[in-house]
Amino acid sequence: MIDRRRLLVAGGAAALVGFGLPVMRASAAGSLRVTSLKFGSLSWLLETIRAEGIADKLGLQIIIVEVATNQAGPVALLSGEADVIVSDWPWALRQRAMGEPVKFAPYSSALGAVMVAPDSPIRKLGDLKGKRLGVAGGAIDKSWLLLRAYSKKELGTDMAQFALPSYGAAPLLTEETRSGRLDAVLNFWTYAARLQGDNYRALLEMDDVLKALGIDPVPSMVGFIWREGTEAKKGAELTAFLSAVEQGNAVLAKSDAAWDRIRNLVRPETDAEFAAIKAYYRAGIPQPWTGAETRSAEKLTHLLVDVGGAQLLGSDTQFDPKLFHAAGS
Repeated sequence: MIDRRRLLVAGGAAALVGFGLPVMRASAAGSLRVTSLKFGSLSWLLETIRAEGIADKLGLQIIIVEVATNQAGPVALLSGEADVIVSDWPWALRQRAMGEPVKFAPYSSALGAVMVAPDSPIRKLGDLKGKRLGVAGGAIDKSWLLLRAYSKKELGTDMAQFALPSYGAAPLLTEETRSGRLDAVLNFWTYAARLQGDNYRALLEMDDVLKALGIDPVPSMVGFIWREGTEAKKGAELTAFLSAVEQGNAVLAKSDAAWDRIRNLVRPETDAEFAAIKAYYRAGIPQPWTGAETRSAEKLTHLLVDVGGAQLLGSDTQFDPKLFHAAGS
């Protein structure tokens, strides 16, 4: 069964395009519209769920709505074109503060890293002084804000003034780093893994940054987000979907054959890159969200605001533990 659709969000904010991806059939629980980047890591998981027949067994129909950018997912959710998206909980927290009751369940605990070339003379954080540092995601990206907080703690100075930051899209910055036009890059985990597969070194892992800042356990930053209204109408579908995610991840955690099946979606340039991506993904499969993660998220919220995250979270955003969907709830 193929669902062919083309959805355009008004105002030019984002384009949502369904390129005829398979709809995962079901009957018992009903259907759920889930956004996915065509070659993003969620597409790997969704294809595994489809190929393993997991959604069928759960009686769930997953309608995949492809989005052109990460920013398009939130637009799709708020416009009613999607039931579930993948985004980060600080964004979801801000939505709750603005009166949009949404919920969050963890998708991945994988975090990015500061990467340098194999032969780079940069060996420690202090070596970034005056160096060209690529920053994926922009000036208010969470990892960048946290790196700035970490540099203040470790070096007594703000990395924004210590290094020469250059903001841009992750793929572009990855290529700029490979070409030598950047000395280092703070990149998302998928691109950090691709660089690692090309023998680039991790100067600093972001999970180590969080732990050094007192955030332990490190909570998953990225997860599935839906409206409470959707949960009221499609509670069975959401429960089935989260179960499908858990089962699909269990397959990817152990089966190399399952990874070989999705290699065309991962699109690695080398076997080493493929192995690095696989390792990063597996390490990022989250544990169930508990009260400990909620407490870490609250502490991290205050930290982000303190380091300039008001632009990210809004100056009036209060932490709300009801955002987080606990396992079994």
